[in-house]
Amino acid sequence: MAWSFAFRPRILDALRGYTRARALTDIGAGATVGIVALPLAMAFAIASGLKPEAGLWTAIIGGFLVSLLGGTNVQIGGPAGAFIVIVYGIVERYGLANLLISTACAGVLLFLLGLFKLGNLVRFVPVSIVIGFTNGIAVLIALSQLKDWLGLDIAKMPGNFFSQVHTLVQHIHTLNPYALGLGVACLAVLFVWPRLFLKGSPVLRVAEGHTVRVFARVPAPVVALVTLTALAQWLDMPVATIGSQFGGIPQQPPAFALPDFSWDTVRLLVTPTLTIALLGAIESLLCARVADQLATDPHYRKHDPNQELMAQGVANFVVPFFGGMPVTGTIARTVTNLRAGATTPIAGMVHALALALIVLVAAPLALHIPLAVLAGILLFVAWNMGEWHEFVRLKHFSNHYRLLMVGTFLLTVVFDLTVAVEVGLVLACVLFVRRMSALFRADPVAPPVAPPAEDASARPRLAWQLHGALFFGAAAKIDPIVQAIEAGPAGVQVELDASGLFALDTTGLDALEQILKAVGQRGGLLCVLNPQEQPRSLMERSGFSARVQAQNAAQPVPTSATTAG
Repeated sequence: MAWSFAFRPRILDALRGYTRARALTDIGAGATVGIVALPLAMAFAIASGLKPEAGLWTAIIGGFLVSLLGGTNVQIGGPAGAFIVIVYGIVERYGLANLLISTACAGVLLFLLGLFKLGNLVRFVPVSIVIGFTNGIAVLIALSQLKDWLGLDIAKMPGNFFSQVHTLVQHIHTLNPYALGLGVACLAVLFVWPRLFLKGSPVLRVAEGHTVRVFARVPAPVVALVTLTALAQWLDMPVATIGSQFGGIPQQPPAFALPDFSWDTVRLLVTPTLTIALLGAIESLLCARVADQLATDPHYRKHDPNQELMAQGVANFVVPFFGGMPVTGTIARTVTNLRAGATTPIAGMVHALALALIVLVAAPLALHIPLAVLAGILLFVAWNMGEWHEFVRLKHFSNHYRLLMVGTFLLTVVFDLTVAVEVGLVLACVLFVRRMSALFRADPVAPPVAPPAEDASARPRLAWQLHGALFFGAAAKIDPIVQAIEAGPAGVQVELDASGLFALDTTGLDALEQILKAVGQRGGLLCVLNPQEQPRSLMERSGFSARVQAQNAAQPVPTSATTAG
């Protein structure tokens, strides 16, 4: 079938039959998500070792492109918590300029993945690996935020786990009680605020009315950010702020700039480029699947993974030219978008425009935001990001699953995500081969008792029934059959019932060739009975069936014998 280029953003289909009511809902949802994205985008950038505006304009430019060109109805793109550890490590090891080059190159890779319709390959990553590295990243995010949450006097945090722990312990005596108080208060607001307005809560019982409903819609991160920033200013708390640390946020859009590019540099950045592309693909498509599961709107259509990857590729290619960081789908903001009533990509585009308006108008106010509050928000993100209950459920799963999940988790924490995913995928393949090889069986079948009149003319008979997949991992299980034939009587007739053999590869075919050779040396016949479609096709294309027939034809065949299939 001829390959064809298919680039069709979801917005082209989503706007068919678009009504004014749906437009108003999308605008409201987009504005809500834009407000939620403000503290998160700054926090993700600062935690990644970048300036806060890098996160803000990544959310604005990347988020707009992902919604405009993507293959989902409601996904929100932007900087994500999963990239914090990756970006911090790349900046520390390679520098900011090389982060921008890696991100742009990863964008090209993501676009090619979608262009060649490889989006579904991301689903081949086992869920145990995904849970393992997600929990590992959550631990590293939380660890990286303890410096600002506790207000420790540390100039720069190292990039690896053990060095971070050592640095935190060494500087614990510099703890700032004001910063810790703000951080604890931030976590308290984030946990308590949404529960104040749950159905049946005391707040709703005491105070009913429109005003309460309006307050209930204000996102908890925004409440924490505004109230605690105002409190810190009012009490003149001696804590680090965005202004004291970064000098504020520019009120103008970032200038377009080309990073220094050379192929020699690109060759050195293969590992970070692949890491960004792999994590971006996994995160964006996992986020799209979550949105598919939560969506209830009748106009909603499930995501197109290939179109989504192409949109992510464009966004990641463009954003670095404006000093941004990697872009991917963001689960928290996407779920917020859904719950706010979004139905089309218009909501995501409004989110980007609303965030741009906030930055351009209210940037000076960000000077006073305490870093301890942003650290509290990220600690809350890390807690929600991790699937901690999966550790409790490990007792219900096999040792293979436990090894993959715990191994990926520990490798992510101790080394990095790239090593964890690489080792995890190799280990998953090895364990899969082992599991599949264990499913293959070659069961001996007792021959029927022949009538006395035929005993003189009938060949001695050996029979086996094959079950499962005969591939390179199971080929050794054919050795007992070969040994039984070699130790058996001359002129033996060997029957292999292949009705239960559903897969055969070239190594398995070579094992069958060994059986054929052993049968030939004993002057016998080989009969392969009832092969399924795939094994039969391989045996015919490789000439194995023809060789079986030729060898059998060279032997004197009693009338009671069955020819090979």
